[in-house]
Formats: sequence, C-alpha cells, structure tokens
Amino acid sequence: MPSTSSHPDRPLRAVVMPPGPELFAAVRDALSGDGPAVLPLAPGQEAAAIAALRPSDVNGRPLEGGSGVPADVAVVIATSGSTGAPKGVMLSAAALRASAAASLRRLGAARGERWLCCLPPSHVSGLQVLVRALLTGTEPIVHERFDPERVLASGAGHVSLVPTQLHRLVELRADLSVFATILLGGAAARPRLLEEARDLGARLVTTYGMSETSGGCVYDGRPLDHVDVKVGDDGRIRVAGPVLFSGYRSGEPVPRDGDWFVTSDLGELSGGRLRVLGRADDVINTGGEKVVAGAVATVLGGHPEVADVAVVGRDDPEWGEVVVAVVVPADPSRPPTLTQLRAYCADRLPSYAAPRELRLTPGLPLLPNGKPDLVRLRSQI
Repeated sequence: MPSTSSHPDRPLRAVVMPPGPELFAAVRDALSGDGPAVLPLAPGQEAAAIAALRPSDVNGRPLEGGSGVPADVAVVIATSGSTGAPKGVMLSAAALRASAAASLRRLGAARGERWLCCLPPSHVSGLQVLVRALLTGTEPIVHERFDPERVLASGAGHVSLVPTQLHRLVELRADLSVFATILLGGAAARPRLLEEARDLGARLVTTYGMSETSGGCVYDGRPLDHVDVKVGDDGRIRVAGPVLFSGYRSGEPVPRDGDWFVTSDLGELSGGRLRVLGRADDVINTGGEKVVAGAVATVLGGHPEVADVAVVGRDDPEWGEVVVAVVVPADPSRPPTLTQLRAYCADRLPSYAAPRELRLTPGLPLLPNGKPDLVRLRSQI
C-alpha cells in the first residue's frame, strides 16, 4: 500500500453536483493534476460528509476550517457511514488508473467503446465508470437517475450495475445482449437473477471490491492483473497491489498485514478463485455457533419463491442471537413460509444456520450504493 505523507499539499474540493459533464471534467482534471483533488458528493446528501471530512472548499467556495490532502491524492470517496461518520477513502490517480486499465484489459474493452454511468459517482463504482471512459478516450454517457428503458436505449457498449438495477432490467424481459459487458457489483446477486439475465443475452461479469481497492479488483472470482488476494487465518480477505488506497482522510489506522490490506469481508479461495462469504461484522452468534449472514442470504436467494433477501441477527435471551430472514416474495400472494425456507436450507447449510424467524417485506431498504441497509433492517426487527 502506498505510503502517503499527512502534510496537505493539494486542495480538496467537495464537488456537490449531479452526474454530468461538469463533474466528469472535475474528475478528469483531478486525475491529470490540472485541478484540485475532488470529493464527489450527491446534492442533498453532502452535509455529513462535509462536516466529517472538511474539504478545502465546496464547489469553489472556501470552507472555514477545511484543509487539503497529500499531493498524490486525486479523489476522496466518502464511505457510507453505516457504522459511524464517513472516513474518507483517499485514492491516487495511479491507483484509479491501474484499476481502470486492468478492468479494460480483462473485459477486452477497446478504445472508443462508450461506457454508461448510471451509478452515483460519489461511490467508487460510479467513479470508476468515468475513469474507464477517460482511459478509452470517450465521453461517458451519464444518467442522473436509473431508468431501465433509457439504459437499454443508451447505445453504450459497457455498463456497471448493482443487482437491484439488473433485476429491473430482467423484469422487462429486455434483450440484454445490447451491452458488450454488464459489470455487476456492490452486493451479492441471487444465482437465479444471474441465470435469468444470461438467458436474456447478458454478458455478466461479477465483481468484488470496495472503495479501498479503487472499486472491483476481483472479476468472476479471479483477481485482476497485478492484484493479489489471499485469506488469512482469521478468514478475512486480504488484498495487495497498485489499486490500493493511500489511507483514510479521518486519520483512522489502516488494517494491515504487512503489505496486505485487511478487508472486513470473510472469504475462501479454491483453485485460485475467491468466494466471498460475507462481512466479518455480519456474523451472527447463535447458541454458541457462528453464522455468516451473507452465506445464509446467498442460499435463501436461490429459493424459487424468494425475489430478494437479507439476513440479520436479533438479540435473544436464550440463543444470544437468532437468525432472521427478511424476504421479498417472488409472488406476494404466495409468499414462502419459514418451514419451507428451513427445509430448503436443510441440505445446504448447518442446521443452526437456518433462519428461526421470517419477516416478509415488499422491498429491502437500500443504501445509495445499492447494498441492503442492514443497520435499518436490524432496527426494524
């Protein structure tokens, strides 16, 4: 991981504006060194990030008490803050370019092929669409909001989506072969959703990564060129390579294992392919056994009566915690029962990992990056 001096040598500008040409120009200038480093923020959601990260200015207006960043930092991404104030992931131009170049090579995406950005550039997944467009010498096609029909008619060769967006395209039974590539990340996708999309002609590439790795660094289970991945004795995924971030704006210590960045995700490697099991902080302790919530959600997502699912733990005086499945039924008039879901898990999971409670909902609450809002879910059960 690059070492970065804490001395602020470069202004940090909070760019609060909707996605579009002006934001793209600010990112381009930040990467080339012709402009300040940028903190991209969505209008209406900027207050907490500005208060926590204290940029030099906001849209060019100086901020009292603000400060710059180390000279090599080009972009700061405000984390979701689901467990506290945004930390601010500092990314260098070199890391962002290394990630985008490796992505383009793996996909075989050529110069002149256009990318569609329909994810918020305030998140690394949307930002990287802009960086890939820069490297291919094209102007990105930018949609401020996700509209399935506009996406299909965009004329773009490549697009990056989260599973919720792909689900809406699949619901239209659209011809998904209009895209040379659909990059899918941000959250685990149900196996049935992947099958349905591929049946509609989608060339899907599933990705794993985070802001700290400049976005997706593992495609279809295999690391991108020059990226190394391993799983430590504690089960946590570790990443090394030129795509790593320079540190946290907040000054929070970076979890390291030598040159490796230690993620908060649990995984396993088999034949050089990474399987992500879930987050270490989403482990449910029930009756003395540890259950990885993400692994249970992946299994339940394969049930034909389940359209979407999240798994959380609920405090219980007898078991410590109980496993709760929050399910969006595929057919609201015929929702699955707890007995059916437990039977489905019987030969797929240990008995203690099967859900003990079922909550039905018309839709899961989502964070802006498309991931289920687990904090909100836990507060509702």
